Amino acid sequence: MLLKEFISKAVAVLEQTCALDEARAIVFALCEDVIGTKSYTHIIEPDYKVPEASLPGLEEKLSRLEAGEPLQYVTGHCSFCGFDFKVSPDVLIPRQETELLCRHAIDFVSRIMRMRSSAGKFAAPVRILDLCTGSGCIAWTLALSVPGVEVVAVDNSEKALQVAATQPFREYARKHNINVPQFICQDILSPGFGSDLGVFSLITSNPPYVRESEKACMNKNVLDYEPASALFVPDDDPLLYYRAVASISMRCLEDEGMGFTEINEAFGPATAGIFTEGGFARTEVIKDISNRNRIVRYSR
Repeated sequence: MLLKEFISKAVAVLEQTCALDEARAIVFALCEDVIGTKSYTHIIEPDYKVPEASLPGLEEKLSRLEAGEPLQYVTGHCSFCGFDFKVSPDVLIPRQETELLCRHAIDFVSRIMRMRSSAGKFAAPVRILDLCTGSGCIAWTLALSVPGVEVVAVDNSEKALQVAATQPFREYARKHNINVPQFICQDILSPGFGSDLGVFSLITSNPPYVRESEKACMNKNVLDYEPASALFVPDDDPLLYYRAVASISMRCLEDEGMGFTEINEAFGPATAGIFTEGGFARTEVIKDISNRNRIVRYSR
């Protein structure tokens, strides 16, 4: 089968459930992942044939996409902050919105690293605590972007932590003297959580924050495939995880430390208020590029 024929067929299939441009982008990404072609290969090489050995794999993955499975689960990986992360239905697919949190966190922790570098080998380690780590995308991004930091990442899902702990960065970390994050299976809602973890310069979190009532507005591929326990909170207590994050941060955050947490855009001021009530003198709601409430930054 010619590549252009497969693309035409695949786009027509996916166009039944999504817009034309999105269908094309998905098909191009699928072909690139399976056979290494580019979005323009079928144009500059109109006689390019799909290798016979690759066709069954392409057809099988197309069927999964047609059923609504997200492309990232079909291919098994996802780009985030310039790194290629392994993903599975045991973890949420890393979102572009969360990259904003990482950028702010990297800026802050890089500044702390520079301030402490003058003390040489006597400098206190810069430690980061990542709560509700999921795939480990935040934990690994910080560890890889700011060599020398020590990252502790926590989640209550053993399956998610298996994905996070086996991300394909360990050999790179070894070669470049980067500390591999430590992954711990614990529930941050448990009383007394964090009492044995020590203190941290930075605390990050992207906890569940989508209300059950918001399911009606969400895409079927999210509802049917991504882990509900990492997404949803009850309507009658939508901020329960932020109370836990605030309490943990009061115990574990250094006096000069800072925290960043991703939030439900509908609860920007209310979420910031949780941290103010929890004892943090400085809180700020940070908006994303679409002017939506995206992050709460807090410090003592």
